[in-house]
Amino acid sequence: MAQYTPETIWQMSSEELSKLLESKTFHPLSEGRINFYAPSFAYYKTAYFCSSPKDFPTISVTGKGCALKCKHCSGKVLETMHPARTPEELYKLCAKLKREGAVGCLVSGGCLPNGSVPLERFTEAIRRVKADFGLTVFAHVGIVNLEKALRLRKAGVDAALIDIIGDNETIREIYNLNMTVRDYEKALEALDQSGLRFVPHVIVGLYHGRLKGELYALQMISKFKPSALVIIAFMPIRGTVMEHVKPPEPLEIAKVLATARVMFPKTPIALGCMRPKGKHRVETDILAIKAGVDAVAFPSEEAIEYVGEHGYRVNFSSHCCSQVYADSRF
Repeated sequence: MAQYTPETIWQMSSEELSKLLESKTFHPLSEGRINFYAPSFAYYKTAYFCSSPKDFPTISVTGKGCALKCKHCSGKVLETMHPARTPEELYKLCAKLKREGAVGCLVSGGCLPNGSVPLERFTEAIRRVKADFGLTVFAHVGIVNLEKALRLRKAGVDAALIDIIGDNETIREIYNLNMTVRDYEKALEALDQSGLRFVPHVIVGLYHGRLKGELYALQMISKFKPSALVIIAFMPIRGTVMEHVKPPEPLEIAKVLATARVMFPKTPIALGCMRPKGKHRVETDILAIKAGVDAVAFPSEEAIEYVGEHGYRVNFSSHCCSQVYADSRF
């Protein structure tokens, strides 16, 4: 891959990129191995794997509430999560989940007007959850400062997940947030300085289905040392302002993935759960594998068959795909 730079890949035509992906230039960190993930927040069943509704659920510390009501989500994603609005509710819910067989959870929630997720008052409850139940705990943090990152690390959070937006217009227009890309860079810096594992997520096509700022987001992330990197893609959600917006093409998603593979040659990369379904997903998944990802969340059956035909060894897991930082060399 040495002959390719992020800029050259970014400027390639669709035809050029297609040929490059077919050339077997890109490889996962553990060549011939790939991780597939199917966490509990969505039902998933193929001939090869069936998800558990209990292994790795998601929790919202704000219930269905979100101050931003981003145009692509409008809080709809929160409706799929277990609500736990107080520290005691969080602890009791995790106790119940542990009894039912959970191995971990993602603690998330809606954002405050400043783009943060209000996790500060939950850190002691998270510490107790880790000590008493031994669950893997990932936290979706939003825009975070060093003090908050240090508190999450002290609480024992296994990894912080953060969406990174590389375009000011997207931040204002889609996120309804009065922040800039510099605020996201500061959040990355805080996580890096804290020593907490962190897994940035880059959303392809968030600006009305078009590429805008994804390369800059990757460039910001490359200044630091993330534990893993997750690429997701805008998908229209019913009941939102953007429900009729066309998502980015599979090859556009693959362009971001291939660029990321060149920029992060030693960092595990996953194609995450948020992306269009149907034929779009089939094509995206196979292109992602050709682009050298280490993991795919909720893979299409065709993608599973593709890796089998090409001799990959496969690891299926009910964890969140951010776990790829620990699984990439199984």
